[in-house]
This record gives sequence, structure tokens and C-alpha cells, in this order.
Amino acid sequence: MTLATNLTQGLQALQLDLSSAIQTQLLDYLNLLTKWNRVYNLTAVRDVTQMLPKHILDSLVVIPYVCGTQILDVGTGAGLPGLMLAIARPDWQCVLLDSNGKKIRFVTQAIIELKLKNVLAVRTRIEQFNPPTEKFTTIIARAYTNLSQFYQQNQQFVATDGCLLAMKGVYPKAELEQISQLPISIECLPLHVPQLEAQRHLVVMRP
Repeated sequence: MTLATNLTQGLQALQLDLSSAIQTQLLDYLNLLTKWNRVYNLTAVRDVTQMLPKHILDSLVVIPYVCGTQILDVGTGAGLPGLMLAIARPDWQCVLLDSNGKKIRFVTQAIIELKLKNVLAVRTRIEQFNPPTEKFTTIIARAYTNLSQFYQQNQQFVATDGCLLAMKGVYPKAELEQISQLPISIECLPLHVPQLEAQRHLVVMRP
């Protein structure tokens, strides 16, 4: 089965209706990632057929939970999930942050090659981030840090009607206990990523 077929089937399972042009962009991203990964070691996943569920579908599964259209992806790495969200939703404005130079170079190159107009890649640590005046409606992170630190570092940047989304693997029981006393609403939702056996959870924090 081709990569394109796997992508189409994965999107159908997620009930995401993306145009053929957007699907082509997602596949072009995979080709770019595979090429750069040989030299720059951006991801431990080497097999492009594994990259599809582990990176693309794993990123897109969170779309229904995103608040508003102003997105900050903290610790984006190779652009995950921020670049995938920007491709899938051209009307969203996405800022992608990472302190790793080679990863931000890759993300910047991907933005140019995929002709994305709604993404800004910034090389910085969140502690040194100088944000725009408007706050973000969603701040998202994938395998970035523990929930307590994620909240403490980012709460100042989120809009009052916005949310913080932390993408996790297995149910993060200890981390959830750590933040249970915070004056925020917290939900932990199990996610099903098509073509992926591993557990996935999304922690939704609202101010």
C-alpha cells in the first residue's frame, strides 16, 4: 500500500476532510523530513511508513481540541505538531518555538519549500520568548516537559478563553497529581491514532 493511500485512510479514520493539495503538502513534508533526517538526526523514527502514524496522524489527532486560531507550539522539534496543524488548517496562525538550531533550520526550510504563509519559526527558549502583544488561544507541546513545568512556563502567554494542550503517551498519573491543586480546569483524554498501537493521551488545561 502506498504512503498516499495510508494517509488518506488515516485521515478518514480521524474524520478529517483535507484537500488533495493539503495531503500532498503532508507527504512533501515527510519526504523533506526523511532527506534531512539522514544528515541532521531530527527524529529517531527512520522508516517513512512509521513516520506517517507517529508524526503526521499523531499530530493531526489533536485538531478537534484546539482552541481558536492563534497557536503556539513549544519545543516543536521537527515541526510537530505545529507544522502539521498549519498545513491542515491554513486559516490558523502558528508560531513554532525551539532552542535547537538545526531543528529550527529544518522547520524554516520546510515552511519555504511547502510555501506556508501562516507559520513563523522562532529559535529561542520559552524563558526568553518575546511574544506578540496578542495572547495565544492554544499553546501546545508534544513530549516537551512535565505538566507542571509546561503550565508554569506558558500560562502567561495563553488567552483567558484559551487552552494549554500537552500531548502525552501513557496516562500521566503522577504528573496529573502534581498539578491537581492548580486553579485551572484539567482533563486527560485518551486519543486513538490510526495505524498506531501505542497509547496516546491529551491533557487539556484551561485557565
